[in-house]
Amino acid sequence: DLDECAASPCKDHQYCLNTDGSFSCKACDASCVGCTGEGSDKCEACASGYVKEDEKCTDIDECNLSEKVCVKENQDCVNTSGSYKCICSEGFEDKDGTCVQT
Repeated sequence: DLDECAASPCKDHQYCLNTDGSFSCKACDASCVGCTGEGSDKCEACASGYVKEDEKCTDIDECNLSEKVCVKENQDCVNTSGSYKCICSEGFEDKDGTCVQT
């Protein structure tokens, strides 16, 4: 079997999987910028919103940072994979970018 992966035939956000007589390109984990294989432990670098922890790229919980990310009044932070969202607290709704009581 010829290792086609030695020639790096895949795109930047993919890794090469050598198979018998061929190869396939697989997508890197969402937490990676470039990778050498499957999973968050094979990242060459961590994507924005992720930090290297125990050799893996782990989601940063922006809602638990010492500096608040959702600063408007009556607004709550919701952590998402690689990011976060600011939503109006319960009993409030978004009216032109301001959380007003419903």
